[in-house]
Amino acid sequence: MSAIRIRALVSGRVQGVCFRAETRRQAEKLGVKGWVRNLPDGRVEVLSEGEEQRVRSLIAWCRTGPAHARVDTLEEFPEACTGEFDIFSITY
Repeated sequence: MSAIRIRALVSGRVQGVCFRAETRRQAEKLGVKGWVRNLPDGRVEVLSEGEEQRVRSLIAWCRTGPAHARVDTLEEFPEACTGEFDIFSITY
């Protein structure tokens, strides 16, 4: 199975609605590594790496997010895999 890495920028009502915590929970469930963080402009940034189908499943989940979120747009940016992550974390 091939590994991929995708950086995603999620905009809408995505801060203050448990988006980071729920993204981490989904990533851990899927076995995806990387991190999620809030950005000063109100967006959430997700950096995910792992088996292609698992990463794509996480990104698909991020298009809706948790119950109280409203995702307006999600931009995807493929990157080269580095294998640098051991876990999926919330970063600041």
